[in-house]
Amino acid sequence: MLRQSANKFATTCVPFRFASCYSLAMSSSHHEEEQLGKVYSFSATKRLIQYLKPYRGLVLLALFLTIVANLVRQIGPWLTQVAIDRYIQPAFAKQIESIVAHDGISRMAIFFVLTMVVTFVLSVFQDVLLNVIGQRVMRDLRDEIFRKYQSIEVSFYDKNPVGRLMTRLTSDVDSLNELFTAGVVEVLGDVVLIVGALWMLFYYNWKLALVSLLVVPLLIAATAWFQRGARVGFRAVRTKIARLNAFTQEHLSGAQIVQLFNREKKAFDQFDEINRAHLQANLDTIFYYAVFYPLVALISSTGIAVLIWYGGGLTIQNAITLGTLVAFVQYTQRLWMPIQDISDKYNILQAAVIASERVFKLLDTPDGVTSPQPTTTISANEIKGRIEFRQVWFAYKDEDWVLKDVSFVAEPGESIAFVGATGSGKTTITNLLMRFYDIQRGEILLDGINIKDWDLTRLRENFAVVLQDVFLFSGDVAANIRLGKQAISDEQVEWAAREVQASRFIETLPDRYATAVKERGAGFSVGQKQLISFARALAFNPRILILDEATSSIDTETEQLIQQAIERVMTDRTSIIIAHRLSTIQRVDQIIVLHKGEIREKGSHQALLQQRGIYFKLYQLQYKEQPLSEVVSH
Repeated sequence: MLRQSANKFATTCVPFRFASCYSLAMSSSHHEEEQLGKVYSFSATKRLIQYLKPYRGLVLLALFLTIVANLVRQIGPWLTQVAIDRYIQPAFAKQIESIVAHDGISRMAIFFVLTMVVTFVLSVFQDVLLNVIGQRVMRDLRDEIFRKYQSIEVSFYDKNPVGRLMTRLTSDVDSLNELFTAGVVEVLGDVVLIVGALWMLFYYNWKLALVSLLVVPLLIAATAWFQRGARVGFRAVRTKIARLNAFTQEHLSGAQIVQLFNREKKAFDQFDEINRAHLQANLDTIFYYAVFYPLVALISSTGIAVLIWYGGGLTIQNAITLGTLVAFVQYTQRLWMPIQDISDKYNILQAAVIASERVFKLLDTPDGVTSPQPTTTISANEIKGRIEFRQVWFAYKDEDWVLKDVSFVAEPGESIAFVGATGSGKTTITNLLMRFYDIQRGEILLDGINIKDWDLTRLRENFAVVLQDVFLFSGDVAANIRLGKQAISDEQVEWAAREVQASRFIETLPDRYATAVKERGAGFSVGQKQLISFARALAFNPRILILDEATSSIDTETEQLIQQAIERVMTDRTSIIIAHRLSTIQRVDQIIVLHKGEIREKGSHQALLQQRGIYFKLYQLQYKEQPLSEVVSH
């Protein structure tokens, strides 16, 4: 029920105002996302590495396998040099017998293949380990993000489109996977490969090694250009994906309204504009890739050409052997490959950092409404249900007050109803009571204790809420009544359904209470979903019952059937009712009339009619066909 309430606030823009709400939400979120990723964040990288700590053993093993594999790779060029200088060239010069040369070359070939096999086996185990680590880290991150979504205050959902939040949980976390599977560990392996190649180059001939490094400044310049452009492209792509997801999610949820008001073309034009922006962002990024890799190949080939030109001269002069030159070429190639690889992985890292900045910004968002430390020691069984508002002022934004100096008391077991025009603050009162938002001034007390001193779980478990807009979860009917509270037995579920007459239609379903509920309760009528919501509230047996326009979606016959059940449930239970149908609240103990966030009238139904004030006028509007004398006699 609390999730049901949160859902209502999170979807206040749907369905009739989704276009304007989308524009407002996305204009702020788009600006926010543009601010992220502008500068490479080593702090974000460091924080990402922390997620590897639970798997440090696997990481160290993967790192060990990577280092060994890259060291084994260095043996190949040396074997080539030995084969040429010790066997091929002497045999060509008739300095050794062909049989000896053939045997020597065969041994070198076998050793070479063995190094490749060892490298292959080590690489397979390394890849498996890295992917296992990456998948586990992604699971941990998704758990943490979803836990955050469950605990963060409801106002957060008022400001953030659901599609954007889904991007954090899916696309952004997927981007981080590449960091762990092809990032940190393999970068360290590439560093080992570079160091090993440089060591061998200078070991053979330091002059030739310096010649082979002449093109390094060009490679560094090309890499810097690529990193700078790709970083901007990555940021743009991630921003456009978030906008695309938010727009798509909203318009799929509001598909019925789109078709009803013939907005298909307008919606498509908006989607096409966002999609084209996403396409352009990807194309801009692709440009840098299209130029960078051929450019690196050109620079590397130039370096090899210079090496062959200079080294060939040294070979002719017998300053170095032919085998040394061939080994130099191979080691130089082993030098360029990891440098290029690191450049690519840098951008994987950059994409991950950009994604992580948004994820960490979400995780670092204060919950807003939190439980105090230490929490109150009162147990749920001792709750009496006395509610008191003392000079409460509240605004969703700045000082645009929704409630102004509101004070009232609901005694244990008393029923109290709030009426007033739309926007007068009726639902806000219940939201504040369950502490979905915190007030700016005044106090809200439950059994004489400020609700800010209550543990949130203990506070909210005393409430059951029935809303006008019912949300059903995927599962079955019984699960939607029980809502994960296993203490509610099957017998209690069926009892609650019978009390609100929901059993009448549930018993006709194919699998009765085990009947599957599709997404958002598709297949159930509005009235049926409302009855399930009533059964849900009764099954939880709360001390305080909140009915927020709960019978507005139910036909008159069904309303009459459940009215008696509602009255029985309200017995010995504090009940707060928000209703537009004044006929449903005539028997409550107290009616409070709100107007523009202020309490204007209080009293019973008859007393308020006799005052001939705001309540009297509201009643007249609903019963305008009745004579005035009959209205007052009610």
